Amino acid sequence: MRDRGRVSRLSVVDEIFLRTHRGMGTPIVLQGVWRTDEPVEPELLERVHAALRRGPLGRRVIRVRVPGARRAWQATVAAHPLTFAPAPVPAHALLDWANTQGEALDPELGPGWRLAAATVGDGGTAVSLTCSHVLADGRGLIHAIDAAMLESSRIPITGTSGPAAGVCTPAARADTPDEDAESTAGQSDWSDARQQWAIVLGGTIRALRRGVPARPSATGARSATTAVAIHDVVLTVPAAEWDRAAAGYGGTANSLFVHAVAKILWDSGFPEPTIAASVPVDTRDEPRVDNDLSVTEVAITRTDTPATLRAKCRAAYERRMTGPAGLPEEILQVVPDRLAYRLSRGAGERDILCSNLGVLPASLQRLGPHRCRGIAARAIHPGLRPETLPRTRLSGYLSRLGDTYTLALVGLDPALSPSRAELSAGARATLSSLGLTAVEWC
Repeated sequence: MRDRGRVSRLSVVDEIFLRTHRGMGTPIVLQGVWRTDEPVEPELLERVHAALRRGPLGRRVIRVRVPGARRAWQATVAAHPLTFAPAPVPAHALLDWANTQGEALDPELGPGWRLAAATVGDGGTAVSLTCSHVLADGRGLIHAIDAAMLESSRIPITGTSGPAAGVCTPAARADTPDEDAESTAGQSDWSDARQQWAIVLGGTIRALRRGVPARPSATGARSATTAVAIHDVVLTVPAAEWDRAAAGYGGTANSLFVHAVAKILWDSGFPEPTIAASVPVDTRDEPRVDNDLSVTEVAITRTDTPATLRAKCRAAYERRMTGPAGLPEEILQVVPDRLAYRLSRGAGERDILCSNLGVLPASLQRLGPHRCRGIAARAIHPGLRPETLPRTRLSGYLSRLGDTYTLALVGLDPALSPSRAELSAGARATLSSLGLTAVEWC
C-alpha cells in the first residue's frame, strides 16, 4: 500500500509487525550473516556501519494523535554501535552467537537494527546484520545492505563508529529535528485520517452488503507449558545440483524449495496428510527498503511433486490473503491495537513458511577485498514466549549467492525438531532423497 500523503506512513503490514514487537504475536527479527575465510578489518565494518546509519534503515516510528491517521516514519541516525565478540566464536557455536544479535531492537524509540562481528574459531570473520521486521522485509534488508556496501566504499574513516559494545549513542535522532518532523506529520494527519476512514467505512459497507462477515476463526496457534526451545540450521547446496534436480522433477528452484521444506516436516513426524504453506511474495516494482510483500497459501499433499507444486504456487499468486473476514485491511489501522491484533492474529501463519529471497546482489559476494564463503539470510525470534508460539512448525529461507544455494531452517516445534543436530540430520537426509548434497554452512 503506497503512501497517500506528504509524510511517509506505515503500511498495514508494517503495523502488524509493530504489534508483534509489542508482544502481540510472534517476535520477528530479520538477519543476514556473512562468513569470510579471512579476518575483516574493523575499519571496513565501520564504513559499512556508517553507511547503514545514514541509509533507509535509519528510521523510527512516531505516534500520531489524530484517530484514524496512520503512524509515520521519521529519519534517525541513532544506532547501536558496531560490536565485536570479546572472544573467538567456535564454528559449531556460530548460530548460537548469531541468535543473540536480535535483542534490544526498537523500531519506535530506536535503534531498530544492529551490525556485529565475531572472529570465528577456525579462522575468518562472521558479520551479522539484524533489523526489526517493522523496518523491512527480507528483500528490503537485502536492498539496504546492498546500498550500504556500495556507499561504504565512498565513506572516509574519521574514527570509531561508537563507544563500547552494547552502548547506544545519544546521537541526534534525525537529520531533521524531531519537532519539525512531527509538526510536518501533524499538518497532514487530519487528511490521512479522513482518507483512511473513507476507505474503511466504504469497504465495510460493501462487505456487509455481501452478508455479515464471519467472526475470525482461530489460526491454529499453539501454546506450550514450558519454555520454548527452537532450533535452527543452515545448509548449503551447489546451485547446479539444485537446478538440475528441480528440472528433473519438472519443477523450478522455488517449487523444489517448497516441496523440500514440506517433506522435511513430514519426515520429522508431522502427522497430517496435508501441509498448509505460507509463501510470501515480493510485490515491489522497484528496489525499496520496506515491507512490500503479500502472502499466499499453498495446500501440499503427500502426492505432490515439484512439478505439481509449480502449478499450485502459480495459482496461489493470484489468490493472495486479504483483510480480516473480507473487511478492508485498513481497518487494522484505525481500531485500537489489541482489537487489531485479535482481528489479524496469526495472519499469514500456516504449518510451514517458505520464504524465497532469490538471488542475492553481486555486491554481497565480497566484504571489501574479502570473498564471502556464504551468507545465511533468515529470521530469528528473540524473546519467543509460550503464549506467542505460532502455528508455524518449520520455517525455511532460501537464497542464492554465486554458485551456491543456502537453505536456512528454523524448527518451531520442539517435538518435531528437538535439537539442532536432529534437525540438521533430518534435513540432510530428506534433501539427499531428492538428489541434493547438503552440508552445514558453518
